[in-house]
Amino acid sequence: MTDDSLTRLLAMLDDLDADVDATIDLADEVATSGGPELLPRLEAELSRAVGERNGYARELLGGVLAGVGGTAVLPVLVRASAVDLGDDQDGLATEIVDLVQADPTTARRLLTPLTEDDDLTVANRADWALRFAP
Repeated sequence: MTDDSLTRLLAMLDDLDADVDATIDLADEVATSGGPELLPRLEAELSRAVGERNGYARELLGGVLAGVGGTAVLPVLVRASAVDLGDDQDGLATEIVDLVQADPTTARRLLTPLTEDDDLTVANRADWALRFAP
C-alpha cells in the first residue's frame, strides 16, 4: 500500500461534501491493507483531528490506526479518546475494547502506566480500558 490511499482518505475527511459511505469504505481499505510505515502519519493526523475537534475524523482515523497498528497503538487511542469532543465515541471505544481483549497481556503492559498519567482524564480512560481485559 502506498500513501496514495491515505492521502485520498485524509482529503475526504477534510471535505465536508465527501460521500460518507465512500469515506468509510476507503478507511476500511487502508485499515486492512496499510503497513506500519503509515503509523507516524496516521498518529499525526489523529492528533490533528483531535486538535481541530473533529470527532468524525477521530473515529475513522482511530479505526484505521487500530487496524494498521494493532494493540501497540492503544496508548495513542486512549489519549485521543480522553479528549471530550462532545461525541459518543462508540466506534473509538469499540476499537479500544477489541484491542484490549485481543491481547490483554500487551494491553496491560501498555496501559497500566497510563493509569498514573498526570492528566486524570487519560488515567481514567486507561483504567476504563483495562476493565475489559479478561
